[in-house]
Amino acid sequence: MQAEARPCKAADKAPSAVAVLESAAFYAPALAGAFHLAIDTAVNRFLRLIGALVFWSRWLQAPLYLGLIAAQCVYVYHFAVELTHLVTRTPSLSENEIMLIVLGLIDVVMIANLLIMVIVGGYETFVSRLNLDDHPDQPEWLSKVNPGVLKIKLATALVGISSIHLLKTFINAANLDEKTMFWQVAIHLTFVGSAVILAITEKLIHAQEAQH
Repeated sequence: MQAEARPCKAADKAPSAVAVLESAAFYAPALAGAFHLAIDTAVNRFLRLIGALVFWSRWLQAPLYLGLIAAQCVYVYHFAVELTHLVTRTPSLSENEIMLIVLGLIDVVMIANLLIMVIVGGYETFVSRLNLDDHPDQPEWLSKVNPGVLKIKLATALVGISSIHLLKTFINAANLDEKTMFWQVAIHLTFVGSAVILAITEKLIHAQEAQH
């Protein structure tokens, strides 16, 4: 009799299927919530890592601006060479030749100014702040620089450079054919039209932002 009662006691201690289902139903929401929380945390960490990588990628442009600084050094050397030629050959140069050399020097200066705008304005806009708020030599335009203003200034500088080239063409018109002069005028007018369109577009954008 005692031997037959033992299996019954063991069976009484084993959990029933209903109890197991009730326990699973009780813990399922908590487990699902913990699982979703873990997934959301992993996704957020991954997105933050991607965002940090994308934000850091702006420093890839820094070598490009250093390259433009090297290009500006080349223009400084070219300016010094042309100025030396002008000074040393002045007695043997005609008025038109002196004017062409001087216009070439002005052209180099304007290109150097264009490089400065691209280097300083581009670095400030797309890479990192220069922290020049209290610097006495901070350019006035730098405090108002943004991609739209930078594009207009670059377009204006290109118009100025094109004007110098066009003036050199007219001075040396006797040695050039009409087709070359025609295309230079057409290119200059294209630069002028592009600058006007950029200025009008930027003005319309500012007007819409002011209304909002």
